[in-house]
Amino acid sequence: MGETPGRTPGRLDELASRAGKWLGRSAAAPERHTAAVVTDRFDRITWRDTYEQSAGLRDVAAELNERYRYTTDLLTDVFLAAYKVGPRLRERAEMDPSRLVNHQVITSLVESLEFAELRRETAGDPYAAAMAVLAQAAALREMLERSRSAQERAERAKQAQQDAEGAADAVGEALQQAAYEADWSNGVGAPTADAVQQAIEAAETADAAARQAAQDAAQALAAAPGIRAAARNAAAKAARAVREEAALMRAWGVGSGELERMPFDQRARLAERLRSGRLAQWAELIGRFRQMAGGERARKVENATGELVGVTLGDDLSRVIPSELANLGLPELRAVFAARYAAGELMLYDSQGEQATGQGAIIACVDTSHSMYEAGPGGVTREAWAKACALALLDQARHAGRDFVGVLFSAADKIKVFRFPSGRPAGIARILDFAETFLGGGTSYQAPLTAARELLEEEFNDTARTRGDIVMITDDECGVTEEWMRGWNEAKHQLGFRVFGVAIGAPRAAETGSVLEALCDNLRSIEDLTDVHAAADLFRVI
Repeated sequence: MGETPGRTPGRLDELASRAGKWLGRSAAAPERHTAAVVTDRFDRITWRDTYEQSAGLRDVAAELNERYRYTTDLLTDVFLAAYKVGPRLRERAEMDPSRLVNHQVITSLVESLEFAELRRETAGDPYAAAMAVLAQAAALREMLERSRSAQERAERAKQAQQDAEGAADAVGEALQQAAYEADWSNGVGAPTADAVQQAIEAAETADAAARQAAQDAAQALAAAPGIRAAARNAAAKAARAVREEAALMRAWGVGSGELERMPFDQRARLAERLRSGRLAQWAELIGRFRQMAGGERARKVENATGELVGVTLGDDLSRVIPSELANLGLPELRAVFAARYAAGELMLYDSQGEQATGQGAIIACVDTSHSMYEAGPGGVTREAWAKACALALLDQARHAGRDFVGVLFSAADKIKVFRFPSGRPAGIARILDFAETFLGGGTSYQAPLTAARELLEEEFNDTARTRGDIVMITDDECGVTEEWMRGWNEAKHQLGFRVFGVAIGAPRAAETGSVLEALCDNLRSIEDLTDVHAAADLFRVI
């Protein structure tokens, strides 16, 4: 068959050669990502679960989304960068152009030393990572505002990229039409060839525009003011917030293991409770009390060496006096030394140490009358000191495997008892209820001490344990009846318990001849409420 007039059979090969660079251009284009942090499905599940549980995250996302685009993707990146142990970021070329600002922000964060410090506190902990996002919300808003121009150019680059991909597809479609025509008409007509040519030119123009738009977006991102400085400040602020909350939890005795097992919303409510009201003011004092008590526990051993009181005989080589050791330096006296050692007749230093003899429950009777609100030096209230001491005694009981009971009291008809058995977890909610309860009113010694005595009697009847310890913390004086005192002394003799008294800001209550002195085996007066070491000896002997 001859050539069809106006048609050129070889023209198709020429057109295909020119269109080759555009064929399959959009299909072969690398995948563009909307997430800057490389993740797996478990990471995404963690983010989704955390986002659903955190009203704070949802509020921040809603607020940012009103003014900026793709901010939920940004929050996801910030969260996962803090949560993952070794976060890996995608290259800029892998990103969807519309997310280049997000990539710039997250890169600035992750590359800062401050963010590395933050990740030490947040890695593997969804709650802490969410808290880091919330702490950086204001800085993220600032960075997005500074990047408005860059985001607009990134949006244009995205549109230009889509236009270029569409133009490349149009080349393929035009060439396909030319191939169809060549098959049926033995050549490609001029109109079809022109259509292919126009599609190629349009693709070239669109490609050039896309490259220019991408270049403009990159320049705008590089010129965005203060992004790296804002990222460093944001990471530092978040690290401080996370550390402060962790310290707050530790001060109240909430361990990391307990926090990890705690549901997100419960942990958030606990943090809010600890940050508000009187509890927030007490955290530092409680932390110092617990640290002091822990140090005293480390020093405490039964029958420990203490004050030297003379010389005795025995075979303890660690306490041999120097004159005995001198005999070892004389060959003729070494046999004498050996004989005296065998007989247990070496001269030794004799000492008397503090003994921790308690076996029964530790009971802290804490005065919560109106006067306990009074603040001393440093703004520390008597109530704060008393309850910090009581919580340290709770720790003491837990370490010794002893029951603890907190008895809050004021007037004779106002008393509340909190039991913390040794065999069960104390529970932070119960601890906070104990710490926050304040009864008000006057002061009665008999009511709390009677309750303490009855608790020790109950323990003795149930378990035959004796030698409990009662710590009476008060800032007031009051009397007791003779009949009550006789019953008290009889119970004390029978049960073998000890009573330690602490008079806070009330030196007269601790004077010789006072009722408190008559009740207590060991009594001290506390004036400086910032000094936790004034009660240190309690934690060596209880």
